[in-house]
Amino acid sequence: MKKLLTTALFTSGLLAAPAMANLSVNVGAINVNPDSGTSYLNEIPTAGVSVDSNTQLGITFDYAINDNWVIELVAATPFSHDISGEGTIGDLAIGGTNIGSTKHLPPSLFAQYHFGSAGDKFRAFVGAGVNYTIFFDSEAGADLKAVLGTDDVELKLSNSFGLAGQVGANYMINEKWGVHVMASYIDIDTEAEVFANGQKALTSDVAIDPFVFMLGAKYKF
Repeated sequence: MKKLLTTALFTSGLLAAPAMANLSVNVGAINVNPDSGTSYLNEIPTAGVSVDSNTQLGITFDYAINDNWVIELVAATPFSHDISGEGTIGDLAIGGTNIGSTKHLPPSLFAQYHFGSAGDKFRAFVGAGVNYTIFFDSEAGADLKAVLGTDDVELKLSNSFGLAGQVGANYMINEKWGVHVMASYIDIDTEAEVFANGQKALTSDVAIDPFVFMLGAKYKF
């Protein structure tokens, strides 16, 4: 029985070894910089919202299918964004007002093509994939509550599914360690709904569509 167990563990190790050899992880700073364009309130076309940028800890997992094709999963700690007003509501200028805040997780899955050969120190790549963004902990800001005349204000943002494109490069310092840089553009569209005293007061189709930048350390297993 002991011999059988030892043989099974050894065989499992041999099967897992190639998979681990094709796996690498990148860890570093990742920045989400939303499109600076304003998304206008559906009910008030002269008023809108904008979203600020945020930097968090990013981690990506790369699995090499062969010498040139790689599947990459991009993840990060939750991003936090302040939402500000733009434009006017009647004669009232709302530019820079505190509309609210939200957090989100935007995991993305890419298929990448890496140029050059497996042994090259420097390799550029391009990628295309999909993104699913989950919004949570959305809160209405003090200025929005003042405009609506109540403290009973709720802000909701719908989750988003969209396409993404990517360019980047890896530079290997040695067989295990390297530097990873990446820039992506992600289609993130959400519908923001504002409820005052339990009744829907405002809606806005928000096109976040951020550029995402990452600089980190790469480790190959």
